[in-house]
Amino acid sequence: MKPPEGLAIVPGQVCKLEKSLYGLKQASRQWNFKLKFVLLELGYNQCKSDYSMFTKSQSTGFTVILVYVDDLVLAGDDLFKIERVKQTLHDRFRIKDIGDLKFFLGLEVARSSKGIALYQRKNVLDLLRDTGFKHCKPASTPMDYGAKLSKDDGDSLPDSSDYRKIIGKLLYLSNTGPDISFAIGKLSQFLDCPTPNHLQAAHRILRYIKNSPAAGLFFSANSDLSLTGFFYFDWAGCPNSRRSVLAYCFYVGSSLVTWKIKKQVTVAVSSSEVEYQALALATREAQWLSYVLKDLGAFLSKPVNLYCDSKSAIYLATNSVFHERTKHIEADCHIVRDKLQEGLIHLLPISTHEQVTDIMTKPLAPGPFNTLCSKLGLLDIFMPNPPILREGIT
Repeated sequence: MKPPEGLAIVPGQVCKLEKSLYGLKQASRQWNFKLKFVLLELGYNQCKSDYSMFTKSQSTGFTVILVYVDDLVLAGDDLFKIERVKQTLHDRFRIKDIGDLKFFLGLEVARSSKGIALYQRKNVLDLLRDTGFKHCKPASTPMDYGAKLSKDDGDSLPDSSDYRKIIGKLLYLSNTGPDISFAIGKLSQFLDCPTPNHLQAAHRILRYIKNSPAAGLFFSANSDLSLTGFFYFDWAGCPNSRRSVLAYCFYVGSSLVTWKIKKQVTVAVSSSEVEYQALALATREAQWLSYVLKDLGAFLSKPVNLYCDSKSAIYLATNSVFHERTKHIEADCHIVRDKLQEGLIHLLPISTHEQVTDIMTKPLAPGPFNTLCSKLGLLDIFMPNPPILREGIT
């Protein structure tokens, strides 16, 4: 420890540490500043689209570093550069190299010549064991499609700690489970006053994930770099506030890379307004994804295809004559028209029955749910002879 400037230290004296480094409010900020300084010294560029990502492109290859506090993931096609970076970081910070990426922040990673699978089997099994649902009867869907949950579903639980623990752990599982995102988001709205009906609905999610504990995202090695998006809404879907639920998801090739479910801040007066706001939300996400791909050295050669099942939203985006009908809509929603004219996005109609994000806005019956779930590209590599990965799992 170096004494601060201006403090006279008599030889032989020492400083008494009153607080550990990780207890200081500025510790994370100073660590990030120091790490960024070292990476920039090595020639890496901090991405503007995601400040936790650093890239370096040279004639010999391309490398990228993802940072989460003091955990780093290195990837690239230049093994010499990767080894050099690891050695430099070890000299500066004495890092621990754990080898190939297999486990990171609770996420399990499996690789083969077919692609990369991302799942949370250990977390699922631990949750089922802790809650006593390890040997339960599986459910076909994460939520009863006939249930209408609200805050007035009976008396509150005498002890809501178990309910909150379950929802908290399920929220982390939704990072690799878009099929359970809506159900978990719905139940998380009742953390302040859960009822027995809410607890029963949480138990149904546990019974659903019992079907395939290792189900997760799969990123195919043969996907092209085309970007495709779907967005949908459930108008006035919240029975308490009558606000609408918006959702979108994006694919790179055939691989699902991002999705989001959001409740509106205000109440919409028409379904067209909700659909137009959902379109604006998806447009901003498409713009951000294009920046990320650009930082990774991948440039979109054609517009992003956005699939919409609302003709009125397409008309509002493509025809400025409808100004009288859109005066009450927030100005930032009109970003859709700008990006449409710039050629970033291309709006395409789609049937409601084929709208993938319908699974993220409302509970569905087993038939439609399984149909849309199959389009999310989820994969359980522990199932017998998985159709996509048949050899070389590491």
